[in-house]
Amino acid sequence: MKEAKANEVETNRNINNSSSPQTPQETTAGKSGALSYSVASNPVYHNQGALHVLFAGASQTLPGHALGPKLYDYYLLHYVEKGAGTFRTELHTYDLYAGDCFLIHPGQLVSYQSHTRKPWQYRWIAFTGSEAAQHVKQAGFRPEKSVFHAGTAGNISNWLSVMQEAFAERKESAHYTSLGTLYMILAEAQNHLSEGQTLTSGESSIRRTVKQMIQYMSTQYAYPVSIEHMSESLGYNRAYLSRIFKQETGLTPVTYLLKLRIDKSRQLLRERPDLSIEQVSASVGMPDALYFSKQFKRFHGEAPSLYREKLLARPSLAKGT
Repeated sequence: MKEAKANEVETNRNINNSSSPQTPQETTAGKSGALSYSVASNPVYHNQGALHVLFAGASQTLPGHALGPKLYDYYLLHYVEKGAGTFRTELHTYDLYAGDCFLIHPGQLVSYQSHTRKPWQYRWIAFTGSEAAQHVKQAGFRPEKSVFHAGTAGNISNWLSVMQEAFAERKESAHYTSLGTLYMILAEAQNHLSEGQTLTSGESSIRRTVKQMIQYMSTQYAYPVSIEHMSESLGYNRAYLSRIFKQETGLTPVTYLLKLRIDKSRQLLRERPDLSIEQVSASVGMPDALYFSKQFKRFHGEAPSLYREKLLARPSLAKGT
């Protein structure tokens, strides 16, 4: 009996020491059926932003402690560090153990209860925002799929602890710390929730790959990238990528990338008359100005210098008429 009591005291000490006693973080024992309980709110006020963490906390619950059935108007994510418990939604009942994560959706009627012999110790965060539902869905969460096993050797416990401590320090930078941490947790969730899932059809898989290629070229065109680089980055064979890309767009990847660079150069020629042709060429990933001029003329029938001269002449012509 004395040994059990000593273990309870030690557990209480460990959780309460996870945050500085000099901070305004709320830390109590015996609150809401918990042996220990601490929570810290985001010092940055939420004003209908895209994504915002409201608060973070930790608790060692008492045996059999139950919450709900109840509703929340924000997302509430729990990570079980130790012990066990039961999580119930309107659709499922889950028996959870150390290393499990469960997400409560806004407006979802839920209840959760600590095990009578092995009460759980968990951490949690609450978040909201206009894009929260989108991020949650992309991570793989659904009302009917609200649980995943992250394992006890992962980083989620540490991430949640860092977030809570950042809130307790009351620095405005804690807002960015919490967003970065939340994104890492959602990424971890996606890694687990998407395991074994594949796209429903070959056509959608091809289109998704082509979209990835277009995005890659659209963000990397200013660098000396090649189709070989892109193939390696996306993890596909060059011949396969070239075939499906032309199938979907009517152009080879080489031609698409070249056309993209020339189109971007036209924009610079219009908007930045202070740049030389060499500077424009280098800015779109074509350091050889002669090659750039040749390709520009191939696509538009005139040299880039002439194209710019005509653009600069138009205002004066319009003014004289």
